[in-house]
Amino acid sequence: MKDLIQKIVEFRDERGWNSAHNEKDLAISISLEANELLENFQWRSSEEAVAESNQNIKEEMADVLIYLLQLAEKMDIDLEEEAFKKMEKNALKYPVATGK
Repeated sequence: MKDLIQKIVEFRDERGWNSAHNEKDLAISISLEANELLENFQWRSSEEAVAESNQNIKEEMADVLIYLLQLAEKMDIDLEEEAFKKMEKNALKYPVATGK
């Protein structure tokens, strides 16, 4: 993941976009890109959307990830570590059914 973050930061910095990529605007961009992802599924079944818009879905997912990683980098958050912590918390909150 560190290589990807470095590549994204280099891309951003080469274009002089760092000053415009503050925490608030990155969070907004994540939401906007997530909505663009959702548009692929509007008024279609999941199967239809994937069959008809698979490439666009992949690109919108990548956009969400790119903005999310930029926000994590800006806030000095190890997103992978936080995801593992959240999964541990979720495991306690939602334990596996024991079949009783």
